[in-house]
Amino acid sequence: MTTWRTRIEPFTRPLFFAWSRISRGMTLGVRGVAIDSAGRVLLVKHTYLHGWWLPGGGVERGQTCEEALIRELREEAGLIIEGRPTLVSVHSNERFFRGDHVLVYRIDRFSMTDRASHGEIAAVGWFDPQALPEDTHRATRDRLGEIFSGAAGMTDW
Repeated sequence: MTTWRTRIEPFTRPLFFAWSRISRGMTLGVRGVAIDSAGRVLLVKHTYLHGWWLPGGGVERGQTCEEALIRELREEAGLIIEGRPTLVSVHSNERFFRGDHVLVYRIDRFSMTDRASHGEIAAVGWFDPQALPEDTHRATRDRLGEIFSGAAGMTDW
């Protein structure tokens, strides 16, 4: 499915990054590893990025990381976190965007509702962490390997 966002994103994203670099010295993002009762993990497919990713996004000014995580998972996947998520790891995302950092949280208690955002996410799915879709992004595979398979934790995203 090609949307207007898919067509213009390659042109607007560099402008967004340039503005972010000028207005902020560092950027911070959050990703959530939500695990259902069957042991499956929640992944999303964006309209502007290739492959399946852990849901999440940027921490906005005046927000805590947990508040950003709660907002992003509700918007992208319709997931409502119950209780506090557990911080699993912190990563530098220098390869993608200089000065960017990503915090990964584990979520074991949640309920589901309708997504609040429909323009950004093309698909939402639950997957066995040992049988991920072929086009799952490398960083998502790495994080899930660290959590579920005991792979050595990496500080780079």
